[in-house]
Amino acid sequence: MTTTGAEAAKPRAGTSLLLLASGASFLAVLDVTVVNLAIPDLHDDLGSGLKDLSWVITIYAVIFAALLAPAGRLADVVGRRTLFIGGVSIFTAASVLVAVAPNLETLLAARAVQGLGAAAMIPASLAIVLMDSPPERRRAAIGQWSAAAALAAAVGPAVGGALVDLAGWRSLFLINIPFGLYFLYGATGIPRTAGGAGARKLPDVLGTVLLGAGVGMLCLSISQGSEWGWSEPSTLVCLIGGPVLIALSLLRSARHPAPALEISLWRSRTFALANAAAFFYGVALFAWLLVGVLYVTQVWGYSELEAGLAMTPGAFAATIVALRVGKLPPTYGPRLATAGGAAILAGTGFLLAFTLPDHSMFLAYWLPLGILAGVGMGAITTGTSTAAALSVSPLQFAGATGLNQTARQIGGALGIAVLATVVSGQVTEIADFEQIYLIAACASVVVGLLGLGLTIKLPPAPAAAAPAPVAEQAAASDRKTPAADSAN
Repeated sequence: MTTTGAEAAKPRAGTSLLLLASGASFLAVLDVTVVNLAIPDLHDDLGSGLKDLSWVITIYAVIFAALLAPAGRLADVVGRRTLFIGGVSIFTAASVLVAVAPNLETLLAARAVQGLGAAAMIPASLAIVLMDSPPERRRAAIGQWSAAAALAAAVGPAVGGALVDLAGWRSLFLINIPFGLYFLYGATGIPRTAGGAGARKLPDVLGTVLLGAGVGMLCLSISQGSEWGWSEPSTLVCLIGGPVLIALSLLRSARHPAPALEISLWRSRTFALANAAAFFYGVALFAWLLVGVLYVTQVWGYSELEAGLAMTPGAFAATIVALRVGKLPPTYGPRLATAGGAAILAGTGFLLAFTLPDHSMFLAYWLPLGILAGVGMGAITTGTSTAAALSVSPLQFAGATGLNQTARQIGGALGIAVLATVVSGQVTEIADFEQIYLIAACASVVVGLLGLGLTIKLPPAPAAAAPAPVAEQAAASDRKTPAADSAN
């Protein structure tokens, strides 16, 4: 009876940790999208234009992107429990600073620190999901974890709209505090473990700085180029210097013993394709979510609360689809989910790009298209995350997830920068919004093409042939495990 009780307690503990990790993923991604509805209120309170305010979203995404990959490696070094607690602590403290920021400069600095905390939470949370779930339940666990992120992306506008309408933009960040404290309490249940390998070193700091600076300069050149002038020295320095710094970070990572970006993982064709797909998905996703808010408020005249509610029809669709996709067989599930979801999202985007009405048509137009977009987003989110995680060995789960999320965040930062360039000021021209949906649809097409190449090669199942002596079976198992890991 004691053994049975202990065995029964393990699934309950695993479920508790899965909920904890999914909640952290939800909160980190929510703060990417929840700010969208605060832009009009921030404009009224701080008096800044759209291009300046877009950096409230972009700087979070840039820091998030630059630190996700090294945070994934850090989880492998210091352990998932330590990194998770540190990330939640930083994120919660920064949320307080954002909520009390007196001006835009302080707000942006606090958002950068908040992005640092979120970057630690994401790979640590997925490492908890994968390392503390039985192998046979990992695909479903990834599906639930991805569903939390998909739900956060979908309901962010609604949550943001309701809070801004009821209590102002500062309330968006105050709500993080009780959740952060709860996650810290829940983290006491995470098993204490060492890193993946005791000999591993801390990630390269210089390579990380180069990556963050490069992405930031590239986004700055895109978002400010039209205002500065595309031929002006400041624009050219950022436009050229950004890719150069990113390239230097990649070159340094290829030679460094503890690189900021684990380039060796990209030798896996599936992992490389999953990251490329995540990048273009980020371009489409971030621009899509923000342009919808701007469109219904500036063209249809919706309030922040109405806009938030209008942006949520696909929330449950995205969550349900993400959960279902996580149960698909790994041999073809990621390919089907990514390519199929991208086809749906691209089709919806092209339809929006050519048919946006100049008056409110929620039930007949916005609702069905919102559900279709949610289905596509939920499928792509889980498909790319699953492909990236299952294409590497278990010891590289956190690092692989960090790289995959980095690709999406970099794409998202560029997507917001493009949107800020096309849609600037108090714009009411429908053609501008249609252009953003067209760009998002084209990016989704690229996601679909890349998704067609996603395949997962599972290690062969042990042969159930003639029984062998116990000692011989154990020796064979010891020889097989490292080989399977290295093959991944």
